Amino acid sequence: MPVSSLQNPLVKYISRLYRPRFGKKEGRFIIEGSLMISEALHYNWPVEQIVCTPAWQESNRGRLVQEPANAAGIELIQVSQEVFKKLSATKTPQGVLAVLRRKEKELDQLASENPTLVVLVDRVQDPGNVGTIIRSADAAGAQGVILLKGTADLYNPKTLRATMGSFFHIPVIEVESIGEAQRFTKTAGLQLVAGSPYAKQTVISCDLKTPTVIAVGSESGGCSEELLNICDFVVNIPMPGHAESLNAAVAVSIILYEAVRQRF
Repeated sequence: MPVSSLQNPLVKYISRLYRPRFGKKEGRFIIEGSLMISEALHYNWPVEQIVCTPAWQESNRGRLVQEPANAAGIELIQVSQEVFKKLSATKTPQGVLAVLRRKEKELDQLASENPTLVVLVDRVQDPGNVGTIIRSADAAGAQGVILLKGTADLYNPKTLRATMGSFFHIPVIEVESIGEAQRFTKTAGLQLVAGSPYAKQTVISCDLKTPTVIAVGSESGGCSEELLNICDFVVNIPMPGHAESLNAAVAVSIILYEAVRQRF
């Protein structure tokens, strides 16, 4: 029988995992939807439990996810539609979520892998933008994304959802200070390039064939002065139209694909 009580211990535990402090303390997070869970399973992420409605379990999508989940010995827990609505962080839930253990990666480990393209995110506070940046970095072949303190929570459901599964393909590392990021660039031998609408040099004229960290700043203020002061290059994106600025995720995507263009 599906779990139908909101007082069920597992239901209460999952609800608490959405709280950033509790999720961090427990070392766990939640993903929703068949696509995200399929990607997590495909890339061997530590999925502990799958929670679903009876309707999802009987659906074609449900059967496709259950096959690898069963093979991996992952616990499947049915809950009622009403309980799932309370657990879901989306307006139109698909009827399935999963509890995963976090996999933390250190900057030193990323540096030792000789990366050639990394994205540094400085205080971008919209979770959807952060997730889209991770997705663009993955699509462009970047080897990692670094999130500075003040950036939207990596494990926010909106952040994870906006990655469209890219969260599982590319390491994303949260750091406390610009100093940590600067040490990483030096250790890994990467130049640091930031975008700014006030820069004189265009991104097109900047050599991005060199191993590079691309920095993107907040939607309102751009990269901090502290970060801009340690950059090797600060570049602008030519905008011949009338718009005053670009969305942060759009801007970093353009710079990423200029790097891709130069390297092909």
